[in-house]
Amino acid sequence: MAAPDTAAGRADVRAKQRRGLTAAFRSGAEPAAGDARELVFLVHGMGRTPLSMWLLGRRLQRAGYRVAHFGYLSTTGTVGGLGEALGRRVARQAGDAPRVHFVGHSLGNIIVRWMLAHARPDRAGRVVMLAPPNQGSAAADRWARWIGWAMPPIHELRTAPDTPARALPLPGEVEVGIIAGARDRKVRLAETHLDGARDHAVVPSFHSFIMNRADVHRLICCFLRDGRFSPPSATPA
Repeated sequence: MAAPDTAAGRADVRAKQRRGLTAAFRSGAEPAAGDARELVFLVHGMGRTPLSMWLLGRRLQRAGYRVAHFGYLSTTGTVGGLGEALGRRVARQAGDAPRVHFVGHSLGNIIVRWMLAHARPDRAGRVVMLAPPNQGSAAADRWARWIGWAMPPIHELRTAPDTPARALPLPGEVEVGIIAGARDRKVRLAETHLDGARDHAVVPSFHSFIMNRADVHRLICCFLRDGRFSPPSATPA
């Protein structure tokens, strides 16, 4: 029976929707004995929530991966503290996964880079970075003085050479693919590049919703599978 169209009824519907979203984020994340699927951790960007990566998570689940969302607050903490928290989550949820991959958006990529540099999981797999400020962001330079009090991690995304965005090393054995948005006004194309990355692709996208594009989903699945954004050429007969 449908809930009555009253304030209480609408509140009940919203509560059920929230429970459904919570279940969706938890679905497949908790390790089960003998589950040999590869695990993908999704790490959202500044000022966002795991909901922003929900469509991508569903696509990866359909591709056969177990998916876990790492959520955090942009209003507190540092890149280092968030990287430590991500490492603890990975250790807790890896289970029997043969490999643990990561897909990040914006600030989420710098958190992943911190974890890889300081507490790399034993079964770390591939990393796909969406709109990453790997060289810092000129937009962060402009906005840090105005919103840094509310979102402290923005200071660590500036273009100064000693910020985590610029200074964190990339372990040589980690395969990284980068997807940048040609219309991104927050992270310029040149700011996405990272020494040691395996592949780099550009899509006609803005910054905030790059993770929802079907072409981006295809590129991510291709890189997680093959370590490159384009499939390997067929061997001539």
